[in-house]
Amino acid sequence: MLLTRIKGPRDLDRLSQEELEQLAAEIRSFLVDAVSKTGGHLGPNLGVVELTIALHRVFDSPKDKVLFDTGHQAYVHKLLTGRQDFGGLRSKGGLSGYPSRAESDHDVIENSHASTVLGWADGLAKANEVLGREDHHVAAVIGDGALTGGMAWEALNNIAAAKDRPLVIVVNDNERSYGPTIGGLANHLATLRTTDGYERFLARGKELLERTPVVGKPLFETLHGAKKGLKDFIAPQGMFEDLGLKYIGPINGHDIEALESALQRAKRFSGPVIVHCLTQKGRGYTPALEHEADRFHAVGVIHPDTGLPVKTAAASWTSVFADEMVKLGHERADIVGITAAMLHPVGLNKFAEAFPDRIYDVGIAEQHAATSAAGLATGGVHPVFAVYATFLNRAFDQVLMDVALHKCGVTFVLDRAGVTGDDGASHNGMWDMSILQVVPGLRLAAPRDAEQLRAQLREAVEVKDAPTVVRYSKGVVGPAVPAVGRIGGMDVLRAPGAEVTRPDVLLVSVGALAPMCLEIADLLDKQGISTTVVDPRWVKPVDEALAPLAERHRVVVTVEDNGRTGGVGSAVAQALRDAGVDVPLRDFGIPQRFLDHALRKEIMAEIGLTAPDIARQVTGLVAKLDGRYDSEPAAAVD
Repeated sequence: MLLTRIKGPRDLDRLSQEELEQLAAEIRSFLVDAVSKTGGHLGPNLGVVELTIALHRVFDSPKDKVLFDTGHQAYVHKLLTGRQDFGGLRSKGGLSGYPSRAESDHDVIENSHASTVLGWADGLAKANEVLGREDHHVAAVIGDGALTGGMAWEALNNIAAAKDRPLVIVVNDNERSYGPTIGGLANHLATLRTTDGYERFLARGKELLERTPVVGKPLFETLHGAKKGLKDFIAPQGMFEDLGLKYIGPINGHDIEALESALQRAKRFSGPVIVHCLTQKGRGYTPALEHEADRFHAVGVIHPDTGLPVKTAAASWTSVFADEMVKLGHERADIVGITAAMLHPVGLNKFAEAFPDRIYDVGIAEQHAATSAAGLATGGVHPVFAVYATFLNRAFDQVLMDVALHKCGVTFVLDRAGVTGDDGASHNGMWDMSILQVVPGLRLAAPRDAEQLRAQLREAVEVKDAPTVVRYSKGVVGPAVPAVGRIGGMDVLRAPGAEVTRPDVLLVSVGALAPMCLEIADLLDKQGISTTVVDPRWVKPVDEALAPLAERHRVVVTVEDNGRTGGVGSAVAQALRDAGVDVPLRDFGIPQRFLDHALRKEIMAEIGLTAPDIARQVTGLVAKLDGRYDSEPAAAVD
């Protein structure tokens, strides 16, 4: 196999065009076989095989910086830079599903959030200029989907301002992000895709005119000088050239020779250049090409021959939300949905099918989505913006200054909240309950099970004068966790016997961690420690009944799937201080550090967010209060 002989990018230099095509076929076969066993981003990588080969043939990484926006299409890049052990892809100790500086000097950007690569490229190109590194180049690959994000256009505006600063921008145009790319830019690129006759017209015109004596060459030069107008007529890529960006393309993104030629020309140019490449997501794999929803953008473990899942998926948090949104849509004509290029991943596809005139896909533009939602609410409807928890971080100012300041009734539904695991540091939704604590008037719900998700979503959309947030975990929704009582707005999940006049521990359980909190209570009970477990349901604002309840206990413990700094535990502690309740409090949550990719349960164990770990520490705290502290007070709870 040719692939096994590729230990680094320069090994590509020795291959003929025929061998390069063979290598591309081997890479596709490798990807289907490997990713079907582990799960991962399959479709995007199948689409960039030839493009990645050409990039590494033309540019000298790592001296030259080859950057990938989002990074989910970097598997081919990993294979060509010496990383061909995909057995542990996205697993603890194995390869990351995104570029990783810890893995290779060839990897630059790790954040995995879309539309950022051009800002990175602008900064790196400026650094080359400042330090006089004329032999260093920067090539940034950005998808047409990522070009719907505002950050990309802010960067383009700055890149275009320096007409003599070399920078190559490769637009990987497959008409998709997760699903088909939406919006005016998508329409513009579609026009370029389907009217690419300019270069052929000009080449044919040159050939004919140069045969014409005397006037042929001057006429061709005049014609070539008018190319801006001709391009607008034949292929209206003037949008890029109006910014001052040299444009090359569209190029067949699966023709290595054509790609290399275009990239070499771009590399030699003394200013910023856009190379527009047309690729096919899922190329070479029939099940992906036939999957219209997202061309196998991301898959679990599948049968490589059929593309079908190995296991039937159980009901997920996302599917519960999806079904309830459709019910709400039938009941209320003012409910509308918003997605940022993730219609299927966040579960709004069913709503879109039922109410196609009440769904808005804004592209990868979370900031715009939030402010547009404020406008929708002001106009008299109730928008529900469903988004991954980690991506709401990008729209914080809009949530604060556009939605909350104007008291707009907007519901934000945060999918993949808490530890998500295998997608790594940038995809853990561990900041939302901290950053949203500072937003005046905002109300935040963390449902513990499917029934509560349905109920709290309905409660959220009833609020007309403030933003509401409903956040839930990734993956399968657990069994129902019934309440045994209600105090204020809080559900009591477990109460000590009537004979206990002052229970030891008030355990505040946040969201999907309720089953674990009940397990903690069981372990404490075995140590003779009485425990009340409550689910606040709405964790912001802190329920007024919590402080009086806490005063009737000896210790308060909060457990949340969010960063400890500024999270629910911090809010509860402040509420107790404000109420003059002087009870010891321990807050358990995610440490404020970037967590490496692994299974969720492995990460939870690593950070000590498990029932035995927490029970052990709480037992020690109660033992201190009793004056019977033992250096190992709770070995029995294991």
